[in-house]
Amino acid sequence: MHEMSLAEGVLQIVEDAAGEQGFARVRTVVIEIGQLSSVEPEAMRFCFDAVTRGSLAEGAVLEVIEVPGSGLCLSCDRTVPLAALYDPCPLCGGFPVQPTGGTEMRVKELEVD
Repeated sequence: MHEMSLAEGVLQIVEDAAGEQGFARVRTVVIEIGQLSSVEPEAMRFCFDAVTRGSLAEGAVLEVIEVPGSGLCLSCDRTVPLAALYDPCPLCGGFPVQPTGGTEMRVKELEVD
C-alpha cells in the first residue's frame, strides 16, 4: 500500500509548513488526487489518520478533491477525458493518448490554528 508512504510525505509537508509559518495545529488538509494517479482516496484517508497520530495534524480532516483524467490524443490531436491510463481515445478510438491531467497528487491548502 503505497498510500502509507504518501501520507507520511503529506505529514512531512504539513510539519515543514508549521516550522516555516509557526502554527501549532492543523484542522484540515486539502489534497488533490488525480484519477490517473493510482492513489486510492479512501486508502489515503485511512493512512493519513494512522500517520498523524501524535502529531500536530492528529484529528485533522483530510479533504480530497478528485481531479479527472485528461489526455491529448496523438491520432486526432484533441484533448479528451481519460478514465484510465492506456485507454483509447473516446472520440476516434486511436492510440496513444498522452495524459495531460489527473496524474498528480498535491497538497492544495491547510486550515490551521
